[in-house]
Amino acid sequence: MSAPRTTPWPLVALFTAGYLAPYLLPTTVGRLDAGLPLSPTQAGAVGSALLLSSAAAGFLLASRVERLGARTVARAGLALALLGYGGAALTTAVPAVVLGTVAGGFGSGTATTVAATRIAAEKDPHRASTLGLLGVSALAGIVYLTVPRLGPGHGLPLAALALTALAVWPLTARLPAGTASARASRQAGRPLPHRRSGLVLAAAMVVWSLAQNALWGVSGRIGLTQAHLDEATVGIVFAAALGAGLLGVLGAGALGARLGRAVPVGAGTVLIAGCIAASAAATDLVGFATGEIAWNALYPVVLSYLIGLAASLDPRGRWAVLVGSASSLGTAAGPLTGSVLSAQAGFPAMGLVLGAGLLAVALPMTAVALHTGGRPLLAGTVRRRGGTPAAVVAATTGAPTGTVPEIGAPEQPVVEIPVETPAVPAQRAYGTAAAGRGPGAG
Repeated sequence: MSAPRTTPWPLVALFTAGYLAPYLLPTTVGRLDAGLPLSPTQAGAVGSALLLSSAAAGFLLASRVERLGARTVARAGLALALLGYGGAALTTAVPAVVLGTVAGGFGSGTATTVAATRIAAEKDPHRASTLGLLGVSALAGIVYLTVPRLGPGHGLPLAALALTALAVWPLTARLPAGTASARASRQAGRPLPHRRSGLVLAAAMVVWSLAQNALWGVSGRIGLTQAHLDEATVGIVFAAALGAGLLGVLGAGALGARLGRAVPVGAGTVLIAGCIAASAAATDLVGFATGEIAWNALYPVVLSYLIGLAASLDPRGRWAVLVGSASSLGTAAGPLTGSVLSAQAGFPAMGLVLGAGLLAVALPMTAVALHTGGRPLLAGTVRRRGGTPAAVVAATTGAPTGTVPEIGAPEQPVVEIPVETPAVPAQRAYGTAAAGRGPGAG
């Protein structure tokens, strides 16, 4: 009888604190533009600097969490997020705001790194990441509903990030403390498994995240300037979109692995490309709300499967962190890319360019999901001969290699070899005990 699954709430909370900054990017960038002497492009550059700092934390700490201790690293990240975002929220001096925002971004990336590393070690990483996406979507929706009613100013979304870090701090007491053992440190330094698949996924995630966040970084301006909506209405649309994201993540959690990872990743990315093009071309409330809600319903679903796919490549979480950091690179370049494309070509053309980029990376990401997703060698072979399918064993991280067929390899044909039994002389028919168990023995 299997043990009941326990919910890793500290990891879910840490995941939420780390991922909240990208989710609040539109209102953060929009309020930097409106509340400080910054142009839209400069505000987008500050948003990119925040996310680039977050990505740098992931690359720096990917292989060091076990050695330094998850609790120590998580608390350092949360403290940096609290001080950085909090300081930026309390000042109007542009250099101090930029410095605090970048420091807070490094803190967010540190929290995300610890969460990704620990989630990869869970028995069901997809379930843990789904819960984390639920948490961050719900919290971001609350912020989008309340911030427009609390007044103008750049400090409110930054204060929300700082307060979230403060609220999550007590839960870090349940994370492992201290440094890892010498044996664990040696294992953490071993070469990365599935290098080709991991590199392809990381490279594709740069483009995938860039496209998402290029639109997300300018969505507020699309609603305000192209769709002619006020800030309160745009906030309601964003809250509804994040609510749709909640429903999408719930659906992904209920669906689980029934469709594998290839279908949600590939087909979902193609649908997202269409939603981005539609949202960028919206000129009224209906078009804007439809595009944003459909897009946000699909985005966290596909993201949850991508996080689970990266976690499955290495049980120590290194690929989860590295792919997540590569994603943060794309996320970091997103606001500036969206600002430049929209300024040079307009919002509709920007949407078409971003959609084309997503279509280009849908195929390699689907190929990685197929290669590492545990699909059977051939249809109908999963339950043949009653044993555990070799394809599933081969797809399990850490499974032995060599005698186990590679995923996707053709099944070897079974050839019957006729064996003729030589005649046994009568005088030696009872010469050994083995002869009594030969063909025809009673």
